[in-house]
Amino acid sequence: MPFFAVTYHYVDDAARLDATRPIHREFLASLAGAGALRASGPYIGVTPAAALLILTAESEQQVRDLLADDPFQQEQLVAETRVVEWNPVIGDYADQAGY
Repeated sequence: MPFFAVTYHYVDDAARLDATRPIHREFLASLAGAGALRASGPYIGVTPAAALLILTAESEQQVRDLLADDPFQQEQLVAETRVVEWNPVIGDYADQAGY
């Protein structure tokens, strides 16, 4: 199954991000439990705040559809979402990519 690297760039509203983060993380944990989310976490020391998510899905559209239910997306806390198909050739995911 293809891998996708997703970059979230957040809006500049730390209070709203902090308030929504617990349910955002619950949502991401549900994607991880279903096997779609393989890793995620914030970038450190970047402005504006941003995060990387690694997902497996059949297509970019499927990734976007999965993430549409993210509370950060629904609360319009993500200013930009970039989805790029990714080919891991070395490391833990390399033998799972199927390329």
